[in-house]
Amino acid sequence: MNKAKTENLREKVEGNELDLSLSNLTEVPVKELAALPKATVLDLSCNNLTTLPPEFCTLTHLVKVDLSKNQLISLPEEMGRLSSLQHLDLYNNRLTMLPLSFSQLRSLRWLDLKDNPLEQSLAKAAGDCLDEKQCKQCAARVLQHVKVLQEEADKERERRLLREKELEKKREAKQREKEAKEREAQKKKKAEEKEKKRKEYQAQMAALAAQEQQKKKKEEKKKKASQNQDKKKPSVSVLPAKRSLCSRLFSWILRLLLLLIVGAAGVITVCQVTELRKEPFCMPINLYVHDTVSWAQGLEVVQQVIQKISDLQA
Repeated sequence: MNKAKTENLREKVEGNELDLSLSNLTEVPVKELAALPKATVLDLSCNNLTTLPPEFCTLTHLVKVDLSKNQLISLPEEMGRLSSLQHLDLYNNRLTMLPLSFSQLRSLRWLDLKDNPLEQSLAKAAGDCLDEKQCKQCAARVLQHVKVLQEEADKERERRLLREKELEKKREAKQREKEAKEREAQKKKKAEEKEKKRKEYQAQMAALAAQEQQKKKKEEKKKKASQNQDKKKPSVSVLPAKRSLCSRLFSWILRLLLLLIVGAAGVITVCQVTELRKEPFCMPINLYVHDTVSWAQGLEVVQQVIQKISDLQA
């Protein structure tokens, strides 16, 4: 803070009044004014002010402020913070509107807005300020007017918030719907994947079953073939057995024939050589032998054999 400037302002304080009018000010020395809390009456008229800084509204000790005959085009939105302000002179500026926080100046009792290009409804509410009574009425009407505007603004803000909430709800509903669709799509996709895996599993099981069935058939074929071979083996074994039986039978027959031949030869020998040839039972045998020998000698082959035997003896 510029102490010299503060001291300079302090010299201008008379009681509780600080006169800074006709000082060619283009901005308000807020910091220096904040250091002079006893100066509750501030005259800033007839300067070149176009705006008031938001920090001006921190000077809550101000009771009376004269800003007439400046070039103010607007007042700060924080104007309602000047809770002690009772008297405000804004004569001959370039104001068209007042901030909505103006309705919070509950201590305001005097207001002059003459010679400002006010918006029509505000100008109508302000009216004239030609005497004390009119200026007090101006303060009351303007506060009421701005209060109505504030209420309308609050309602509009509520409606806007409501619309925003409704839009937010719609967005949330759309988002939920979108998420639900995405979940449904994912669920469907998972179901399809599960069904695909199930079919693949069934196909694998069917293939394994087919392989197992084929293997079983092959085993059954092998088993049947083995059984058929086993069935054929007994027949093969039976055949040798049959053949063995036949050979034994044939052998017995040959033996029997041999015995008969030997027996017959023995009988013929007995009947030919021994004294028994004269016996009655040998006579037919001898006769049969004599006839057989005669028949054999008549055969050419036998004759050739006899001749060969004779030749060999000679």
